[in-house]
Amino acid sequence: MNGVPVGIIGTGMYVPERVLTNRELEQLVETNDEWIVSRTGIRERRIASKEQATSDLAYEAALEALGNAGVAAENLDLIIVATVTPDMSFPSTACILQSRLGAKKAAAFDLSAACSGFIYGLANASALIASGMYKNALVVGAECLSRITDYTDRNTCILFGDGAGAVVLGEVAEGRGFRSFELGADGSGGELLKACGGGSRNPVSQEVLDSKMQYIYMAGKEVFKFAVKIMGSAAEEALRKAGVDKSEIDLLIPHQANIRIIQSALERLELPEEKCMINLNKYGNVSAASIPIALAEAVREDRIKEGDQLLFVGFGGGLTWGASVLVW
Repeated sequence: MNGVPVGIIGTGMYVPERVLTNRELEQLVETNDEWIVSRTGIRERRIASKEQATSDLAYEAALEALGNAGVAAENLDLIIVATVTPDMSFPSTACILQSRLGAKKAAAFDLSAACSGFIYGLANASALIASGMYKNALVVGAECLSRITDYTDRNTCILFGDGAGAVVLGEVAEGRGFRSFELGADGSGGELLKACGGGSRNPVSQEVLDSKMQYIYMAGKEVFKFAVKIMGSAAEEALRKAGVDKSEIDLLIPHQANIRIIQSALERLELPEEKCMINLNKYGNVSAASIPIALAEAVREDRIKEGDQLLFVGFGGGLTWGASVLVW
Protein backbone atom coordinates (compact mmCIF):
# COMPACT_ATOMS: atom_id res chain seq x y z
CA MET A 1 0.00 0.00 0.00
CA ASN A 2 1.32 3.41 -1.01
CA GLY A 3 1.43 6.75 0.79
CA VAL A 4 1.56 7.47 4.51
CA PRO A 5 1.45 4.29 6.68
CA VAL A 6 -2.04 4.16 8.22
CA GLY A 7 -3.11 2.05 11.15
CA ILE A 8 -5.50 1.78 14.09
CA ILE A 9 -4.51 4.07 16.95
CA GLY A 10 -7.51 3.55 19.24
CA THR A 11 -10.34 1.05 19.76
CA GLY A 12 -13.68 1.13 21.58
CA MET A 13 -16.86 -0.89 21.97
CA TYR A 14 -20.29 -0.72 23.53
CA VAL A 15 -23.01 -3.32 24.01
CA PRO A 16 -26.42 -2.68 25.58
CA GLU A 17 -27.10 -3.96 29.11
CA ARG A 18 -30.06 -6.17 28.20
CA VAL A 19 -29.04 -9.80 27.63
CA LEU A 20 -31.30 -12.11 25.61
CA THR A 21 -30.44 -15.73 26.35
CA ASN A 22 -31.21 -18.88 24.39
CA ARG A 23 -33.46 -19.96 27.28
CA GLU A 24 -35.59 -16.84 26.75
CA LEU A 25 -35.83 -17.57 23.02
CA GLU A 26 -37.19 -21.03 23.91
CA GLN A 27 -40.27 -19.18 25.21
CA LEU A 28 -40.73 -17.30 21.92
CA VAL A 29 -40.10 -19.91 19.21
CA GLU A 30 -39.74 -23.66 18.88
CA THR A 31 -36.03 -24.06 19.61
CA ASN A 32 -33.72 -24.96 22.47
CA ASP A 33 -30.40 -23.89 23.93
CA GLU A 34 -28.54 -27.06 22.92
CA TRP A 35 -29.69 -26.78 19.29
CA ILE A 36 -28.71 -23.10 19.02
CA VAL A 37 -25.27 -23.63 20.59
CA SER A 38 -24.45 -26.70 18.49
CA ARG A 39 -25.52 -25.04 15.21
CA THR A 40 -24.25 -21.50 15.79
CA GLY A 41 -22.09 -21.27 18.93
CA ILE A 42 -24.31 -18.45 20.24
CA ARG A 43 -25.47 -18.52 23.88
CA GLU A 44 -26.76 -14.96 24.30
CA ARG A 45 -26.95 -11.62 22.57
CA ARG A 46 -27.44 -7.97 23.62
CA ILE A 47 -30.61 -5.99 22.90
CA ALA A 48 -30.87 -2.19 22.82
CA SER A 49 -33.41 -0.53 25.10
CA LYS A 50 -36.45 1.23 23.62
CA GLU A 51 -34.70 4.55 24.18
CA GLN A 52 -31.53 3.54 22.31
CA ALA A 53 -30.93 3.92 18.58
CA THR A 54 -27.87 2.95 16.52
CA SER A 55 -26.27 6.39 16.99
CA ASP A 56 -26.46 6.00 20.78
CA LEU A 57 -24.50 2.74 20.65
CA ALA A 58 -22.05 4.29 18.16
CA TYR A 59 -21.53 7.29 20.43
CA GLU A 60 -20.44 5.19 23.42
CA ALA A 61 -18.03 3.10 21.31
CA ALA A 62 -16.66 6.25 19.65
CA LEU A 63 -15.96 7.95 23.00
CA GLU A 64 -13.86 4.98 24.13
CA ALA A 65 -11.97 4.79 20.83
CA LEU A 66 -11.20 8.53 20.82
CA GLY A 67 -10.07 8.37 24.46
CA ASN A 68 -7.77 5.43 23.76
CA ALA A 69 -6.36 7.17 20.68
CA GLY A 70 -5.83 10.46 22.49
CA VAL A 71 -7.69 12.29 19.73
CA ALA A 72 -10.19 15.05 20.55
CA ALA A 73 -13.48 14.88 18.65
CA GLU A 74 -13.03 18.45 17.39
CA ASN A 75 -9.82 17.34 15.67
CA LEU A 76 -11.45 14.52 13.70
CA ASP A 77 -11.34 14.84 9.90
CA LEU A 78 -13.74 12.07 8.93
CA ILE A 79 -16.47 9.87 10.41
CA ILE A 80 -17.73 6.72 8.68
CA VAL A 81 -20.53 4.66 10.21
CA ALA A 82 -21.05 1.20 8.73
CA THR A 83 -24.62 0.08 9.44
CA VAL A 84 -27.75 -1.49 7.95
CA THR A 85 -29.88 -0.15 10.79
CA PRO A 86 -29.43 3.64 10.63
CA ASP A 87 -31.42 5.84 13.01
CA MET A 88 -33.41 7.00 9.96
CA SER A 89 -33.17 7.14 6.16
CA PHE A 90 -31.50 10.53 6.42
CA PRO A 91 -29.67 12.39 7.84
CA SER A 92 -26.99 9.75 8.12
CA THR A 93 -26.18 8.16 11.47
CA ALA A 94 -22.64 9.49 10.94
CA CYS A 95 -23.98 13.06 10.85
CA ILE A 96 -26.04 12.46 14.01
CA LEU A 97 -22.90 11.06 15.65
CA GLN A 98 -20.77 13.96 14.41
CA SER A 99 -23.10 16.47 16.05
CA ARG A 100 -23.25 14.61 19.35
CA LEU A 101 -19.47 14.22 19.50
CA GLY A 102 -18.90 17.87 18.60
CA ALA A 103 -16.67 16.85 15.69
CA LYS A 104 -17.46 20.04 13.83
CA LYS A 105 -14.78 19.82 11.12
CA ALA A 106 -15.32 16.13 10.25
CA ALA A 107 -16.89 14.99 7.01
CA ALA A 108 -19.44 12.27 7.78
CA PHE A 109 -21.27 9.55 5.90
CA ASP A 110 -22.85 6.13 6.36
CA LEU A 111 -21.72 3.04 4.49
CA SER A 112 -23.98 0.09 3.70
CA ALA A 113 -22.23 -3.23 3.06
CA ALA A 114 -23.99 -5.25 5.77
CA CYS A 115 -21.64 -7.43 7.83
CA SER A 116 -18.68 -6.49 5.59
CA GLY A 117 -19.31 -2.80 6.24
CA PHE A 118 -16.60 -2.26 8.83
CA ILE A 119 -13.84 -3.56 6.54
CA TYR A 120 -15.24 -1.47 3.67
CA GLY A 121 -15.10 1.52 6.04
CA LEU A 122 -11.50 0.79 7.01
CA ALA A 123 -10.50 0.60 3.35
CA ASN A 124 -12.14 3.93 2.52
CA ALA A 125 -10.78 5.78 5.54
CA SER A 126 -7.24 4.42 5.26
CA ALA A 127 -7.07 5.32 1.55
CA LEU A 128 -8.17 8.89 2.28
CA ILE A 129 -5.53 9.26 5.01
CA ALA A 130 -2.79 7.60 2.94
CA SER A 131 -3.56 10.04 0.10
CA GLY A 132 -2.88 13.00 2.38
CA MET A 133 -6.48 14.25 2.19
CA TYR A 134 -7.10 13.64 5.90
CA LYS A 135 -4.97 13.12 9.01
CA ASN A 136 -7.34 10.87 10.91
CA ALA A 137 -10.73 9.15 10.80
CA LEU A 138 -13.27 7.51 13.08
CA VAL A 139 -14.72 4.29 11.65
CA VAL A 140 -17.68 2.78 13.51
CA GLY A 141 -19.63 -0.41 12.96
CA ALA A 142 -22.96 -0.09 14.78
CA GLU A 143 -26.22 -2.01 14.61
CA CYS A 144 -29.62 -2.33 16.25
CA LEU A 145 -30.52 -5.57 14.47
CA SER A 146 -33.21 -6.32 17.05
CA ARG A 147 -35.26 -3.60 15.32
CA ILE A 148 -35.40 -5.60 12.09
CA THR A 149 -35.52 -9.10 13.55
CA ASP A 150 -38.74 -11.13 13.47
CA TYR A 151 -38.95 -12.85 16.86
CA THR A 152 -41.45 -15.37 15.47
CA ASP A 153 -38.90 -16.62 12.89
CA ARG A 154 -36.73 -19.23 14.58
CA ASN A 155 -34.28 -19.31 11.66
CA THR A 156 -33.16 -15.71 12.18
CA CYS A 157 -34.14 -14.54 15.69
CA ILE A 158 -31.56 -16.80 17.32
CA LEU A 159 -28.70 -15.14 15.43
CA PHE A 160 -28.76 -11.38 15.77
CA GLY A 161 -27.90 -8.82 18.44
CA ASP A 162 -27.12 -5.14 18.98
CA GLY A 163 -23.85 -3.31 19.66
CA ALA A 164 -21.14 -1.02 18.33
CA GLY A 165 -17.39 -1.07 17.83
CA ALA A 166 -15.20 1.86 16.81
CA VAL A 167 -11.63 2.58 15.78
CA VAL A 168 -9.61 5.72 15.17
CA LEU A 169 -7.28 5.60 12.17
CA GLY A 170 -4.17 7.72 11.81
CA GLU A 171 -0.57 7.75 10.68
CA VAL A 172 1.60 5.07 12.29
CA ALA A 173 5.30 4.16 12.25
CA GLU A 174 6.89 2.76 9.10
CA GLY A 175 6.30 -0.97 8.88
CA ARG A 176 3.07 -0.76 10.89
CA GLY A 177 -0.53 -0.38 9.79
CA PHE A 178 -2.62 -1.80 6.98
CA ARG A 179 -0.78 -4.04 4.55
CA SER A 180 -3.66 -4.99 2.25
CA PHE A 181 -7.39 -4.92 1.58
CA GLU A 182 -9.55 -7.32 -0.37
CA LEU A 183 -13.13 -6.17 -1.05
CA GLY A 184 -15.75 -7.85 -3.19
CA ALA A 185 -19.42 -8.15 -4.01
CA ASP A 186 -21.80 -10.45 -5.84
CA GLY A 187 -25.08 -8.61 -6.26
CA SER A 188 -26.67 -11.63 -7.93
CA GLY A 189 -26.90 -13.12 -4.42
CA GLY A 190 -28.72 -10.12 -2.99
CA GLU A 191 -31.99 -12.03 -2.65
CA LEU A 192 -30.41 -14.51 -0.21
CA LEU A 193 -30.06 -12.05 2.67
CA LYS A 194 -32.17 -8.90 2.78
CA ALA A 195 -34.65 -6.64 4.53
CA CYS A 196 -36.64 -5.24 1.63
CA GLY A 197 -39.40 -3.24 3.33
CA GLY A 198 -39.21 0.50 3.85
CA GLY A 199 -37.11 1.50 0.83
CA SER A 200 -38.20 3.00 -2.49
CA ARG A 201 -39.03 -0.45 -3.91
CA ASN A 202 -41.38 -1.34 -1.05
CA PRO A 203 -42.17 1.85 0.85
CA VAL A 204 -43.80 1.56 4.26
CA SER A 205 -47.44 0.54 3.93
CA GLN A 206 -49.86 -1.69 5.80
CA GLU A 207 -49.31 -4.36 3.16
CA VAL A 208 -45.52 -4.27 3.67
CA LEU A 209 -45.93 -4.50 7.45
CA ASP A 210 -48.46 -7.34 7.21
CA SER A 211 -46.06 -9.32 4.99
CA LYS A 212 -43.17 -8.64 7.44
CA MET A 213 -40.96 -7.22 4.67
CA GLN A 214 -39.32 -4.90 7.21
CA TYR A 215 -37.60 -7.88 8.85
CA ILE A 216 -34.41 -9.76 7.95
CA TYR A 217 -34.92 -12.59 5.48
CA MET A 218 -32.12 -15.13 5.11
CA ALA A 219 -31.79 -18.24 2.96
CA GLY A 220 -29.68 -19.92 5.62
CA LYS A 221 -28.20 -22.88 3.76
CA GLU A 222 -27.18 -20.85 0.72
CA VAL A 223 -25.64 -18.07 2.83
CA PHE A 224 -23.74 -20.65 4.90
CA LYS A 225 -22.26 -22.23 1.75
CA PHE A 226 -21.27 -18.82 0.39
CA ALA A 227 -19.72 -17.81 3.73
CA VAL A 228 -17.60 -20.93 4.12
CA LYS A 229 -16.19 -20.47 0.63
CA ILE A 230 -15.64 -16.70 0.66
CA MET A 231 -14.15 -16.36 4.16
CA GLY A 232 -11.25 -18.58 3.16
CA SER A 233 -10.69 -17.18 -0.33
CA ALA A 234 -10.94 -13.51 0.74
CA ALA A 235 -8.52 -14.11 3.60
CA GLU A 236 -6.05 -15.85 1.30
CA GLU A 237 -6.24 -13.03 -1.24
CA ALA A 238 -5.59 -10.38 1.44
CA LEU A 239 -2.59 -12.40 2.66
CA ARG A 240 -1.29 -12.73 -0.90
CA LYS A 241 -1.56 -8.97 -1.50
CA ALA A 242 0.24 -8.29 1.80
CA GLY A 243 2.99 -10.80 1.05
CA VAL A 244 2.26 -12.54 4.34
CA ASP A 245 2.08 -16.30 4.85
CA LYS A 246 -0.90 -17.63 6.80
CA SER A 247 1.52 -19.13 9.34
CA GLU A 248 2.67 -15.58 10.19
CA ILE A 249 -0.78 -14.44 11.36
CA ASP A 250 -0.83 -13.79 15.11
CA LEU A 251 -4.58 -13.24 15.45
CA LEU A 252 -7.55 -13.82 13.14
CA ILE A 253 -10.51 -11.54 13.86
CA PRO A 254 -13.41 -12.84 11.76
CA HIS A 255 -17.00 -11.70 11.40
CA GLN A 256 -18.87 -13.41 14.23
CA ALA A 257 -21.75 -15.07 12.38
CA ASN A 258 -21.52 -18.78 13.13
CA ILE A 259 -18.92 -20.91 14.93
CA ARG A 260 -18.93 -23.51 12.14
CA ILE A 261 -18.07 -20.84 9.56
CA ILE A 262 -15.21 -19.58 11.76
CA GLN A 263 -13.93 -23.13 12.31
CA SER A 264 -14.00 -23.72 8.54
CA ALA A 265 -11.87 -20.56 8.00
CA LEU A 266 -9.40 -21.69 10.67
CA GLU A 267 -9.09 -25.08 9.00
CA ARG A 268 -8.45 -23.54 5.59
CA LEU A 269 -5.88 -21.12 7.00
CA GLU A 270 -4.31 -23.90 9.12
CA LEU A 271 -4.57 -21.77 12.25
CA PRO A 272 -5.25 -23.09 15.77
CA GLU A 273 -8.33 -21.76 17.59
CA GLU A 274 -6.13 -19.90 20.10
CA LYS A 275 -5.05 -17.63 17.21
CA CYS A 276 -8.67 -16.56 16.66
CA MET A 277 -10.80 -14.00 18.51
CA ILE A 278 -14.20 -15.58 19.11
CA ASN A 279 -16.93 -13.83 21.11
CA LEU A 280 -20.15 -14.66 19.25
CA ASN A 281 -21.18 -16.82 22.20
CA LYS A 282 -21.77 -13.54 24.11
CA TYR A 283 -23.01 -11.19 21.41
CA GLY A 284 -24.33 -13.23 18.47
CA ASN A 285 -24.13 -11.75 14.98
CA VAL A 286 -23.87 -7.95 15.27
CA SER A 287 -23.33 -7.41 11.52
CA ALA A 288 -20.97 -4.46 10.85
CA ALA A 289 -20.24 -4.17 14.59
CA SER A 290 -18.97 -7.71 15.09
CA ILE A 291 -15.35 -7.29 13.93
CA PRO A 292 -14.69 -3.96 15.72
CA ILE A 293 -16.28 -5.30 18.94
CA ALA A 294 -14.07 -8.41 18.71
CA LEU A 295 -11.01 -6.23 18.06
CA ALA A 296 -11.76 -3.90 20.99
CA GLU A 297 -12.32 -6.87 23.27
CA ALA A 298 -9.05 -8.47 22.14
CA VAL A 299 -7.24 -5.20 22.98
CA ARG A 300 -8.94 -5.06 26.39
CA GLU A 301 -7.82 -8.65 27.08
CA ASP A 302 -4.20 -7.87 26.03
CA ARG A 303 -4.37 -10.45 23.26
CA ILE A 304 -2.61 -8.09 20.82
CA LYS A 305 0.92 -6.76 21.15
CA GLU A 306 2.91 -4.32 19.02
CA GLY A 307 4.15 -5.87 15.80
CA ASP A 308 1.44 -8.57 15.73
CA GLN A 309 0.00 -9.37 12.31
CA LEU A 310 -3.80 -9.33 12.35
CA LEU A 311 -6.19 -10.67 9.74
CA PHE A 312 -9.74 -9.31 9.53
CA VAL A 313 -12.26 -11.15 7.34
CA GLY A 314 -16.02 -10.91 6.93
CA PHE A 315 -18.96 -11.49 4.62
CA GLY A 316 -22.49 -10.15 4.50
CA GLY A 317 -25.64 -9.26 2.62
CA GLY A 318 -25.20 -7.84 -0.82
CA LEU A 319 -23.62 -10.29 -1.08
CA THR A 320 -20.37 -8.68 0.04
CA TRP A 321 -17.04 -9.67 1.53
CA GLY A 322 -13.86 -8.06 2.81
CA ALA A 323 -10.52 -8.91 4.35
CA SER A 324 -7.51 -6.94 5.55
CA VAL A 325 -4.03 -7.57 6.94
CA LEU A 326 -2.79 -5.15 9.58
CA VAL A 327 0.50 -4.90 11.48
CA TRP A 328 -0.35 -3.65 14.98
